Amino acid sequence: MTQLGFYINQAICIGCKACSVSCKDKNDLDVGINYRRVYSYEEGDYTENGYAITPNVKAFTFSISCNHCEAPACLKNCPTGAIEKRPEDGVVIIKQDVCIGTRYCIQACPYGAPQYNEEIKKSNKCNLCIDLLEKGEDPVCVATCPLRAIEFGPIDELRKKYGDVNQIKGMPNADVTRPNLVITPHRDAKL
Repeated sequence: MTQLGFYINQAICIGCKACSVSCKDKNDLDVGINYRRVYSYEEGDYTENGYAITPNVKAFTFSISCNHCEAPACLKNCPTGAIEKRPEDGVVIIKQDVCIGTRYCIQACPYGAPQYNEEIKKSNKCNLCIDLLEKGEDPVCVATCPLRAIEFGPIDELRKKYGDVNQIKGMPNADVTRPNLVITPHRDAKL
């Protein structure tokens, strides 16, 4: 099996949300449902030196979706077996004909990947655009990133090329689900 995953170059991501918007458009998602999300993280303070206030502010953005984890918490918590990890590529999918909308997957996922659709009473999430992959195309988030800050492919190849960082400041502990994700962190996001 070749496990597929994502590479995020957070150091160049500007938070434009093109990845999120294109995913939402491709999947025709309702308001409030986002398979790929872009988060902003800000922290800091200031110092006074008697004459002026000097800011010490840090900020970065981060694009994230389902990480197609080695040990998906969503899969373990689905009571109907609607969630499976495909043996051929490791992509974690939610079978819509089996999902009954318990939302246990949503509660279990530390990354917020599964999203609940109130209209159809089912959960769904990023499936790495498997319909596009079958045509030899990139996932839509990868194809639309104007800075090319997102890549996908066999996770082993991505790790050889970019390293093995899979957690940054503000993210859940990667040891829990072992995400198939590689990150080049922004200078202020390093753990």
